[in-house]
Amino acid sequence: MSYDQARVYSTSVYPREESETTPRFEILNLFKQFIQEFWIENRYIYRQQLRENVLIRKYSLTVDVGHVLAFDEDLGQKLTDEPGEMLPIFENAAREIAKRIVYPSEVAESENSADENRQNSLASIPMCQIILTSSSSPISIRDLSAKYISKLVRIPGIVIGASTLSSKATQLQLICRNCRHVYRMDVGGGFSGLQLPRNCLGPAPPGGEPKTCPMDPYVIVHDRSTFIDQQVLKLQEAPDMVPVGEMPRHILLSADRYLTNRIIPGTRCTINGIYSIYQNKVKGQSAVAIRNPYVRVVGIQTDLERDIDHSSSVFTEEEEEEFLALSRTPDLYEKFSQSIAPSIYGSTDIKKAITCLLMGGSRKFLPDGMRLRGDINVLLLGDPGTAKSQLLKFVEKVSPIAIYTSGKGSSAAGLTASVQRESSSREFYLEGGAMVLADGGVVCIDEFDKMRDEDRVAIHEAMEQQTISIAKAGITTILNSRTSVLAAANPVFGRYDDMKSPGENIDFQTTILSRFDMIFIVKDDHDQARDRTIAKHVLETHINGNSAAVEVEGEIPIDKMKRYISYCRTKCAPRLSPEASEKLASHFVGIRKQVHQKEVQVNERSSVPITVRQLEAVIRITESIAKLHLSPVANEQHVDEAIRLFYASTMDAVGQDGESRQDLIQEVAKIEEELKRRLPVGWSTSYQTLLREFVNGPKNYQKYALDRALDVLERRDTIQFRHQRSNILRVGV
Repeated sequence: MSYDQARVYSTSVYPREESETTPRFEILNLFKQFIQEFWIENRYIYRQQLRENVLIRKYSLTVDVGHVLAFDEDLGQKLTDEPGEMLPIFENAAREIAKRIVYPSEVAESENSADENRQNSLASIPMCQIILTSSSSPISIRDLSAKYISKLVRIPGIVIGASTLSSKATQLQLICRNCRHVYRMDVGGGFSGLQLPRNCLGPAPPGGEPKTCPMDPYVIVHDRSTFIDQQVLKLQEAPDMVPVGEMPRHILLSADRYLTNRIIPGTRCTINGIYSIYQNKVKGQSAVAIRNPYVRVVGIQTDLERDIDHSSSVFTEEEEEEFLALSRTPDLYEKFSQSIAPSIYGSTDIKKAITCLLMGGSRKFLPDGMRLRGDINVLLLGDPGTAKSQLLKFVEKVSPIAIYTSGKGSSAAGLTASVQRESSSREFYLEGGAMVLADGGVVCIDEFDKMRDEDRVAIHEAMEQQTISIAKAGITTILNSRTSVLAAANPVFGRYDDMKSPGENIDFQTTILSRFDMIFIVKDDHDQARDRTIAKHVLETHINGNSAAVEVEGEIPIDKMKRYISYCRTKCAPRLSPEASEKLASHFVGIRKQVHQKEVQVNERSSVPITVRQLEAVIRITESIAKLHLSPVANEQHVDEAIRLFYASTMDAVGQDGESRQDLIQEVAKIEEELKRRLPVGWSTSYQTLLREFVNGPKNYQKYALDRALDVLERRDTIQFRHQRSNILRVGV
């Protein structure tokens, strides 16, 4: 070796430092000690849990990281900082304890015998999976950076895609093609690649002859290898965590063994996992050192499980006492409805309907397997500028789970579910849409009338059966979509036309209308006193900022409302009292009779159908009002308010085509005839003169009817308006 080359050579002159790492067997003993000796309230919880699981042949152990930290802080810190190295040791410890439980007589022999015999005795017990739970503060997907690689992380989100199960090898048996040497090789978890030995590792032949095995001699014997189930999931940020204007981030998850098939698309959950990296095998990728992140799942906590298992931690005792005191407030229903969008003036009944929608009724499971929905659907149909979209935006803020979407920008696949193909494996998998992701909450659909008919039909099943059936690309499945729908739409002509029936104004099929529990027709009526009040309210809001909202008496803050809604939905499921059900039955018969009489009078079917679904709607509204007061039984007072609300919404929409519309049509026809007699062809008169003669004079017609008659005659080219509609000229027949 020449020292003339430009190299730097070094040698160690100090004694080597002692390694501070704890030997592997010491860590193994600590984990065994933790499983056997950790106790809470005189119960050895992990020893008992492992015993119960092993006896039913479920080889897993669910461990709280906080308990490991409480038992031994250094061990817990190691588990958090180096989970990839610690978890296999932890699983070995659990396996040895499981062996002690299943074969107690052989334990002493195996412990006293050589290490090989000990391994053979353990071979009959599979590896016990350690599932970790934690109560540490979660990290957002967009905050995961390089410093978290190989660390234990806890990330919340919604599962938007789940692949089918695949088998991943944990131990491969290799055999040399030439000398038949058998070699067993362990495989890492996650998406990590696999590199087979390039040269034969078998012993040299006797007699000093050279080995003749070629390069890459090993082939895999699949029958003798060990495999586990693996599933790839896709986790996306929850919509309420995404900043405005940003795309929601997502990350791949790799789940194995008992953590597979635990969650379906649309489930909100918190994932405990190891933040890892893998190299994506994409053709033409030039950056050799770039790695893609994924999370190796070591624990899944769904929101539903967390509510059931740790209900005391979700709501503190102080909160529960505060909510119980709030539920006993005499005018809570009024106060709660006033707190919904307080900056919007009026719309009292709509706000009360939204209160019922946020609470929801009671979901029922019948003995024959049928499910009756408890979620309430509301449609707001009306003129522009009546604050429909603002109400939808407020509901999105106040509901614990909510998704806001616009009808024009939503397709059937975006609302329900789509089938995607994975780039690497070319397999199909499902991705949930808005109705699936809002499972257990509210979907706010604005511009509902701008949706295409085929897209609107896609949500029929989701609104009534609360499921979404998919049969695409060989995937046939059913997803849950237990959501309420709050929709806002404009009439066909932009504004509501009193001259036309609700059927001509609404232009929705009866199939979709019957699925809405309450339909509100919101008109922008011209009323001088009301206009003055609204103008004053709007100006105060603009001048004083938020003070107008503060002045609303008895306002409940949004955060408190959100928590109270969660509490009511979790804790209360009211049922009807016998008196209330009797009253509802008699009212439903009366409503059907009333609608039938109107249909006979007008001689056409009602565009807003009144079916058995509407009876169920009133039941749900009754239960939601009882739920607001945390009452276990819905009584007659709740029924009275529910029926009043139903009459103010859906029955009002049915009554729009009653006698008043017929009278108006007749009045307009009379004015048309009189105008033709009053104005010969070629003559003109002023609008004020006609106003004095027809409205303020002895004829006493409505001003609206006169305006309608003039518009109709103008469209027929019978008259022309001149001088900014102040003068009317008769030009035709």
